This record gives sequence, structure tokens and C-alpha cells, in this order.
Amino acid sequence: MIRIVGRNDPLVDAYIEAAAEAADPAIRAAVERIIADVRKNGDRAVRAYNKKFDGCENERLTVSPAEIDRAYDSLDPGLIRVYAEAAENIRFYHERQKRAGFELKKAGGIVLGQRILAISRVGLYIPGGTASYPSSLLMNAVPAVVAGVRELVLVSPPGRDGSLRPEILAAAKIAGVTKICRVGGAQAVAALAYGTESVPRVDKIVGPGNAYVAEAKRQVFGRVGIDMIAGPSEILILADASANPDYLAADMLSQAEHDRMARSILITNDRGIAQKTAQKIEERLKALPRADIARESVDGRGLVILVEDMAEAFVLCDRIAPEHLELATEAPFADMERVKNAGSIFLGHFTPEPLGDYYAGPNHTLPTSGTARFFSPLGVDDFIKKNSYLYYPEQALKDAAASVAAFADSEGLTAHGDSIRVRVAKNGDL
Repeated sequence: MIRIVGRNDPLVDAYIEAAAEAADPAIRAAVERIIADVRKNGDRAVRAYNKKFDGCENERLTVSPAEIDRAYDSLDPGLIRVYAEAAENIRFYHERQKRAGFELKKAGGIVLGQRILAISRVGLYIPGGTASYPSSLLMNAVPAVVAGVRELVLVSPPGRDGSLRPEILAAAKIAGVTKICRVGGAQAVAALAYGTESVPRVDKIVGPGNAYVAEAKRQVFGRVGIDMIAGPSEILILADASANPDYLAADMLSQAEHDRMARSILITNDRGIAQKTAQKIEERLKALPRADIARESVDGRGLVILVEDMAEAFVLCDRIAPEHLELATEAPFADMERVKNAGSIFLGHFTPEPLGDYYAGPNHTLPTSGTARFFSPLGVDDFIKKNSYLYYPEQALKDAAASVAAFADSEGLTAHGDSIRVRVAKNGDL
């Protein structure tokens, strides 16, 4: 059963600190070997890891357009319609994140500016394994398309027969993904970072994955850009006496069923809410198809924290900096103003977290493990880069020359000053 503790229980602080655990040294070493192998041996290494980790012996790494079309046509038209609606909601939201460059003109003909450019080629990692995540594909691909990315390369773990889930392929078609490769794990990240005969090298890699994928992204960062290092999924619910324990239990289990390492936390100042929610979790667990996963998550990493008042709850919330935050309170819009650190905030009793996972439009790729203190949800900004530019006519440089040269000389960088002096020396020494 989920643990119910007071705010001053030592378990609470230990729980917060455990969210930022360092990578396992064994995982780090294994990933280093995989990356080196893929970098050296390309497709041959990728095929070997497909066979070793996924039991897949399909020699062809690239998914053909015909396979994509067959997958799309095999799904119920109603489900295709739902995917299309979700994609449109995501597009609608992310269109508002687009921004233009700017140009400033100053006295003397000086021009300063900034250009906004889409990243040319982006790799999308979409997990396989115990569940299929077409939602993650849409959440990662649609903002990239909105930003103007020209080429999207999808990688995802294959089944033993070499196939990818039809839901993934259909969502890829809807989103506008241009190339799909059957490879997962750290080897997929390595292939995207360095390129192989079949997998093109990309400029940035986005998308969630297991501990090996996260570690691989950490190791290739610098060679390519990455979105973030994603940890296990997590939800924090702040609930007052107006909350419904059955709703709270259902929402906590919606995260617990993701995987055994998922974290579900309830903070409340109402003992009755705490106890009833714990009871409802037990009742609901019995009917879940993924009950074994959810049970391990709830028992090992779930927590109900009783606080004296909601002011204390908000202080604790900002320390935890949750990926998903539900405000199951009487005045959620006012309470949102008390929150500084959270990935995405779900307001009120009828805005459960799965709305954001699948359909509403705001991105569900969110900072985890306390990183909402300094990271933001995935968005259009993750798929752009910026150039600055400047122009000085001759007289403007003459006017600034003494100041620039003095600054350079103060740092002992004489050649910097000389690049100014050589242009104005004929008109007077500096």
C-alpha cells in the first residue's frame, strides 16, 4: 500500500534527493562501448544490436513507404481520426510559440539583428518495449514541423519480425516524418549522432527513452544537440478538501502504470483525503491490466505527504519541481500563481494529466527529476537556432574605435585591438 507520511518524516527529504540520482556506472560503461562500436562499424553494429537486444534479424533498417501505408490503412479509421485531432491540437498550441527575428537600426547607420532558423535535420527517438507511444511521436514531431525542420528521422525499437508498431507508423505519417529506421536503444542514439549507411547523422536528438537511451544522449551531447535527459515519469498532486479521492487515485495510477520507476505523489492538508485516496488506489489496482508494474511503482516510489496547511504544500512542491503537477484545489488559477517549478500544470478537478499526454495540445515531453527548476517543456524553441548579425559603416567604427581598442588592451589581447586600429590608424593613432 502507498505510504502516508508527515512533512517532517526523513523519507520526504530522502525522496526528493533520490530524484537526481547519478547514472549507473555499469550503464555508462555499456553505453560507451555501444557508441564506439556503432561509430566504427555502422549498420553492421546496429544490426547486431537489433538481434542481441530485440531478437530482430531483419537486414533492412529503413522502413519503406509501403510499410508505412499498410500500417496506416490497418488501423481503425476512428483511431486515425483521433490521432489527427491530437496532431491538430498540438499544432494549434505550438504555432503560438513561433517567433520572428528582429533588426535594430541605431544612429550612424549601425544595424544589429537576430535571425531565427530551423535546425536542418532532427532525430526523434520513440520508445517501444512494454507500451507503444504514438503520442510521444506527435509531441516531438509536430513542433519540429511547425518550427520548419526540413528532415525528421524517426528511430524506434523493432519487434522480433522487424516491424514497428502500426500506431507509431501511422502517427509518423500524420506528423510528416520523412525517414523511419528500425533501431532502438543506445545504438539508435549513436547512429543518429554519428550516422551509418542507413541512418543519417542528425543535428539534434529529441524524445524519451530508458536509462540506456538517456545515458547515450548524455554522452553524444556536444556532437549533436539534445532536448533533455529524461528520467522516469512522475506526477505530483496538490489536493485540498474539495478534491475527489477516486479522481486522485486514478490520476496517480495513470503515471504508476508507465513503469516501475515512475513516481506518484499526493500532498494534502486533509487526512481524510489522504486515507481515502490510498484506499481507492488499492481498489483500482486490482482491475489494471498493468497492475504488476503499477503495484511496484506505487509501493516503491509512491508517496502521500500530509502537511499542516496548503502554504507548506506549495513550498514542498517547488522543491520537488514535478514533471506533471495537478492542482486539485478549490481555486486552481489563483493557486497556480504560487507555483514556480513545474513542467506542466493541470488545473482543477476535471483536467486530469492524460489530457496533456494525448490530446489537449501543450507538449507532454517535460523536464523530470527536479529539472523543472531550470528546464522547460519541449516546444518550437527546441527546433530552432539563432544567428546574431551586426553592421558598422566606416564612421561608426571610427567613433567606437578608441573604446573597443581600450577594452581589448585591458584584457591583454593586443591583436584584438589591432584589428580595430588597422582600420582607423590612417586617421589618427589609438
